[in-house]
Amino acid sequence: NQSINLATNTTGTLGVANGGTGLTSGTTDQFLKFTGSTTVASAAVSAGITMAQQWRLTTSFTGSAQPITSNLEADDTYSPGTLGSGMSVSSGVFTFPSTGIYFIQAQGEFYYSGDSRYNQLIIEVTTDNGTYNEAAKSTGGIAQSQSSSTHANSSSFYIFDVTNVSTHKVRFTSSVGVSGTSNYGDTNRNFTCMTFIRLGDT
Repeated sequence: NQSINLATNTTGTLGVANGGTGLTSGTTDQFLKFTGSTTVASAAVSAGITMAQQWRLTTSFTGSAQPITSNLEADDTYSPGTLGSGMSVSSGVFTFPSTGIYFIQAQGEFYYSGDSRYNQLIIEVTTDNGTYNEAAKSTGGIAQSQSSSTHANSSSFYIFDVTNVSTHKVRFTSSVGVSGTSNYGDTNRNFTCMTFIRLGDT
């Protein structure tokens, strides 16, 4: 029997059919994958979720707002679990840090001393940096008249394909059934709040 020292007595590229990869070099942070029955190629590793952040309303206000433009802050209390580059906001319009598929949740907390049968925190998105459409909303009704305030909440969800960070943006509108209804905000806790999670590449 004869043997070949593969470390010193071979040159060139060993083909896939003979047990090799067909590649002469690799790329940093990539892996080998089969693209067919015999072909091996280098491919990028999926990074998974690379961005997650929560924002909130810091101070309560009364009535509706389209959109909510002030008293918004990123969660900064009790060791918040922010991941990656965060969102930015200007006049209530949120800009994404990078393109990708994003999960968005909006939670509205409302209170009133009488009946306010629909109260909504609405997710509005634009794909042209100008025209906004209602992407998701739900209703939290207050239907209990008392001398003290009664609370209700609404929670909406949307998965947004952000193909361009200059044109694809999101804002949040509050719509209440009675003008005296308050939107509950707190600088230390998430009552009226927004969650952003980048799920993967667009």
